[in-house]
Parts: sequence; C-alpha cells; structure tokens
Amino acid sequence: MFARLALCSRLPSRNWQSNCSRVSIRAFSQAKFSLPRPHGKSFAHRSELKQAKRIVVKLGSAVVTRGDECGLALGRLASIVEQVAMLQNQGREMMIVTSGAVAFGKQRLRHEILLSQSVRQALHSGQNQLKDMSIPVLEARACAAAGQSGLMALYEAMFTQYSICTAQILVTNLDFHDEQKRRNLNSTLHELLRMNIVPIINTNDAVVPPPVPNSDLQGVNVISIKDNDSLAARLAVEMKADLLIALSDVQGLFDSPPGTDDAKLIDIFYPGDQQSITYGTKSRVGIGGMEAKVKAALWALQGGTSVVIANGTDPKVTGHVITDIVEGKKVGTFFSEVKPAGPTVEQQTEMARHAGRALASLLPEQRGEIICCLSELLTEKKEEILSANKRDMELATASGRFSQALIDRLSLSTAKLNSLAIGLRQLAVSSRDSVGRVLRRTRVANNLELEQITVPIGVLLVIFESRPDCLPQVSALAIASGNALLLKGGKEAAHTNKILHQLTQEALSIHGVTDAIQLVSTREEVEDLCRLDKLIDLIIPRGSSELVREIQRAAKGIPVLGHSEGVCHVYVDNDASIDKAIDVVKDSKCDYPAACNAMETLLIHKDLLRTPIFDQIIDMLRIEHVKIHAGPRFASYLTFSPSEVKSLRSEYGDLECCIEVVDSMQEAVDHIHKYGSSHTDVIVTENEETAEQFLQQVDSACVFWNSSSRFADGYRFGLGAEVGISTARIHARGPVGLEGLLTTKWILRGEGHTVADFSEQGSMKYLHENIPIPQGSFS
Repeated sequence: MFARLALCSRLPSRNWQSNCSRVSIRAFSQAKFSLPRPHGKSFAHRSELKQAKRIVVKLGSAVVTRGDECGLALGRLASIVEQVAMLQNQGREMMIVTSGAVAFGKQRLRHEILLSQSVRQALHSGQNQLKDMSIPVLEARACAAAGQSGLMALYEAMFTQYSICTAQILVTNLDFHDEQKRRNLNSTLHELLRMNIVPIINTNDAVVPPPVPNSDLQGVNVISIKDNDSLAARLAVEMKADLLIALSDVQGLFDSPPGTDDAKLIDIFYPGDQQSITYGTKSRVGIGGMEAKVKAALWALQGGTSVVIANGTDPKVTGHVITDIVEGKKVGTFFSEVKPAGPTVEQQTEMARHAGRALASLLPEQRGEIICCLSELLTEKKEEILSANKRDMELATASGRFSQALIDRLSLSTAKLNSLAIGLRQLAVSSRDSVGRVLRRTRVANNLELEQITVPIGVLLVIFESRPDCLPQVSALAIASGNALLLKGGKEAAHTNKILHQLTQEALSIHGVTDAIQLVSTREEVEDLCRLDKLIDLIIPRGSSELVREIQRAAKGIPVLGHSEGVCHVYVDNDASIDKAIDVVKDSKCDYPAACNAMETLLIHKDLLRTPIFDQIIDMLRIEHVKIHAGPRFASYLTFSPSEVKSLRSEYGDLECCIEVVDSMQEAVDHIHKYGSSHTDVIVTENEETAEQFLQQVDSACVFWNSSSRFADGYRFGLGAEVGISTARIHARGPVGLEGLLTTKWILRGEGHTVADFSEQGSMKYLHENIPIPQGSFS
C-alpha cells in the first residue's frame, strides 16, 4: 500500500488564524452527544447529525486553493482546522480528505523556476533578457510531489495550536482493490483514531494513473478513486463513518446550474431524485464536478454514511460551516434515504404564497365569511379541541420540563374558546374595510391620478410558544388582511395546534384557499426558518423574551415585529386614590402574571411611604402571595427589607415584582425610560395635569392613566384579535391587529404621460391636488 504515516511533530506555533471569531476549545470539549449508533443506516433527519461520532471532512480544491490557483487559501484553511479541532476535542473522531498539494507545489515550482531562469539568463544573456522569461506548463504530478510535504507541514502547524496531532496517509486507487492493502489501511486509520490523532488523507497524485473511463461507482464494493469526492466516499464507508461533509465552492446541490434565474438550492436530496437535476460545469479547479459529488454522496449514503455538501469558500459562513452542519442546522444539501410524507417547509411557504394571493383577491365579504366559519367551528368542535388540549397538558405536566406559568398559558377552557369566537366575529366585521382601501388620492396633473391603497404584506411567519389560542387569532388576522401565513408552534401544544389548524383550513376551504395558512410540523429549527429571507416577508414571535431575542438575532434578512421584554411599570403618585391604586396594582400584577403586559415594577412616590395607602398596597400583595424585591432606594428606607433586586430590568412572569421609590412624576418617567422596555406603563393619580404630563412624556407603546396594564391587548382594544404587541418605532406599535398587517402600494393612472412632459421645456406642470375619498372607497 502506498501509504505514508507521518507522526505529529511539534512544530513552532504560528498565527494561522482566520478572521472568524475564535471559540474556546476547552468550552466545546464539554459538549455532549449520544453514544455511537450501530453503523449500516444513515441518519434520517438533520437534527440527528448531532449524534455523529466519526466524521470525514472533504476539502475540495476550490476550498483549499487560492483564487489564482497558485498557493493555498491560508485564512480559510485555518478556520476549517479550528472547527475540526473543536469537534475533535468534543470526543468525536475526525478525518480530513484534502486537496491542495498540486496548488502548493505549483507555487513552489514557479518560484524555483523563476529563480533558476533568472540566474541562468543573467549569466549567459545579460539582464536585458529577463523580461522575456516565461514559465513552462507545469505537470500536475510534479507539482503534487513538490507540494505534498509543504501541505502536510502546514496542517501540522495549524493543528498543533490546539494540541492535536495529525498523520498523513497517501493512497491510490490500487490500494482499495488489493484486499491486504485495504485491511492495512483500515487498521492504520483505526489505530490513529484510537490515539486521538486526526488522519489527513490525500490521493498520491505524484504516482496516480489517469482514471479509467466509466469505472467508478460500480456498487458498494467497487468504487474507482479518480478524485477526492470518490476517495472521501470510499473512505467514509470503509471506516463506517457517521457523516461525510463535502465542502466545495457552491452552497450545495441546485436543481439547475447555480447562477441561472430559476436555480433553487435543494435542502434535502433523496436517492431517485437525480432525474430532476440539471448539472452545470465543474469548478474552476479540481477534476470533479457536482455530478461526481452527487454520485459519490449517494454511494456513501448507500453504504450507511450520511452526507452534506456545502460551501466552504463563502467568508460569511466558512468560520462555522462544519460546526453548523454537525449541530443540525440547515446548511447545504443533506442527503437522506427517508423522504417525509408531507411537503418541505420551503414547499409549504410557496404553497402559502400562491394561495395567499388568491386570498387577497377575494371580496372583503368572502374573507369575513371564512373568519365567521372559523368562529363557529371553535364552538362546534369545542369538545375535540379541549380533548386535544387535555392531552398536551398531561404530557407537559408529566415531562416536568415546563414551569407552571407556561402550563397555564398552554391551557384552554370553554371560556377561552367562547372569548376567541366573539373576537373573531368582531374581526370579521372589521375585515370588510381592509385590503384595497384607498388612503390617498391625488391629481398629479391633468388626466394623471395617483392612489395609495392598502395591500397585504405577503408571507408572515408567526412563531409562538405554549399558547394554542394564538393560532386561531393570528389565522383570522391573516385571513382578514389577505396575508399568507406560516405557523410554527411549540411541541408542547402539538395536539391542540393540529386540530386548530385543521379547523382553520376547513374554514378556508369554503372559498378554495386552503393552503394559505400552513402549520410547520417538520423538524425545522427556529434559526433555519429565520434564514428563509427569499420566502418570508415578516416574522412575528409570540412567546418569552428569550424566544423573541433569539429570533431577532437569527432573522438578519427578515423584519421582526415584536417586543423583546414586557418590563411594565405602575407609578403610584402622591395624589393617587387609595382604592384605585390597590385595584390597578392588584389587577396589573395578579390577574395573569405570566402575560407580557403584567406589572413587573411598582414605583411609589416617596411621600406615600409609611402611609395607609402604602401599607394597604403591601398587605394586598402579601395576601396575593406576590414575592417582593426591593429596589436600591426602597431598600435604604427599610431596616429589614425584602431581598434586594438584582436588576431593575427584570421580567418575572410570575407572582413577583420589584418596588422602588421615586421623588416625583418626572423621576418616575426617567426611571421608566432607563429601565423599561417601551411596552406598557401606568400612572395612578387624581391630578389631571400630572397625568397628562405622564401620558405625553412616557415613550412606550401603551401609556395608561388609572387603568390596569392588562388592558394592553388587541381584543380589549376592539381589534378583534392581535398578532402580538410591538415595541418597535416603525410600522405597527402596541397591540398589532388588522391594520398592522397591511402595507401600501401606489397606483398611477395616466394617458401616456412622460416625465419629459414636466421638464422646463415640457408642456405640462404638476398640480398635486388632493381628491376627496368617498367613505368606504376601495380601489
């Protein structure tokens, strides 16, 4: 066997780091994953890739080689080495199949030839001949021979930074056809893995013969090693690897050549789908193309190894592409033998968009009929809904993983369903004055009229936790506004969400737009959904502040409508009514403490300390079993105080609150602006002037006077329903109902007008006259 084993040499460390952010190897080494599974069957889903223990990473020529094809892409290679080291230090067994020897050798040989020529010509022809020097065509085998040692030395230097040893193995096709050599190779690799050494494998290009036409990929037991794609596939199967990651210069497998207008990246590829693919030309470097990669991937999949083909050259992803794949994120093309029964999330989104356009074109009365039908179904199918919800509640309670507040949000009741049905009927009425409403009409010039009308946003993605009552609310709002909708609910409400979605589709079917609302039931991660920027127009999170922040971080290309926290305040002024103060504080904190509009901080005017109003408020909170945390100033007034608050920005979501003391209404406003979340804030006072100043100065989505913070709700505001509460300062703000799910477009009606007509030399002048809009006017 033509194999060379080079034990790790402790070369001096050099700074080969890439521009990607460094992650502590020690921290990653604590990561846990499942015990190795029996080999022979590949993973069915991306989420299972976290279990992969033995991993082969194949680095194509385009990944390792510089753009000029002469030398290596050092920064890119360093980031790949860093990721492999991370996974190795987690306890996984990593192997690398690499290209690059030819490119490295070409760089060295060019340098040597130029140096040699310059010396010879200087001696024999004089300096005037140097400009005529030309570099001969370099033979690939010679380049490989000159570059292999340097390539290996580079890998050793890079891995040494992470205290990881490497070993080099060079193979040819003949090594896999001789049974003894195959056993020797297998034994060597297993011994290296046992010693926690990363094998770095390459074809021995210095001696490899030209590939025999049509001789590769003849079955599980025969595969010709004619490029590193087939080598990586053969090696992965021989070594019973769990996962093969093939990095190239494209995102993955497309249904047609990348760069063409309609080319779509294939998320999951199944055996038998080859006929649906049109392959383009191969990479600028290397001897394989995408077709060779797919053949090798399917061969490996047949042998029990999962495969992902992904981009290893994009600077935006190179620093984490390998670790992202192993974490199960939607990167590149995943090869699977298990085809799901239903459509992919991308297909669901396309279906929703197509049906959503039909929904938007319905008459307002027809959309109202759909919502009324859904309202009636919530009442008619009440027992089935509550039965499914009971099952979810039992599973959630038995799991022991959910807080009581979350279980409370999960619960449905007859009263909740009745309230939902009433709200939907209200919305059905208001929906008759939504899509296509004329907001502005202007005569720009004679016979040139301009209209601004309301239109749907497009495709909405609503991600919600626990609360299944959110599903019919959001669905009704999407129907009323003519938007397509993608719903992603939590697993804890799976049974309830399923039946509520079925009822929603039943209502949509009366006007043939069943597909306009889709429930994502596949194993899609939230972060993966947030990457569908070409399919989704707006994301609306409904859930904890952690969920909202996670989505805001992940959705870099899609607008997010929501609030990250609900740190709501109630300020009790020195002119407050004792009865109103007790009622407002009690309802704001105790009516539903898990809600985002519940009070979290109670601000007390300093003059109320040690007065009956203060004592009664404290007594009421204790009777309601509210745990009190003292703000820094409040704690200073007390000899024996409650536990001092850790943060004045806390959202407790439970029967807990912070109490703090302020000197004035203005100080209360300043406190709210510093520590609040711009959600809902309240003043309790009998002084109208003080109240009006508070209402004007507080910069929150909802500001109330002598009213509970719990009124911040779309249904209570008469919107019929809400998709959530927004603390953003553009588009919709506060409880977002029907109006918040509409945008506008401009329609210009002319008679051959041109801009040139309105120039200084033109014959026309702008008028810009507003035209009255008749009541209920629609375009």
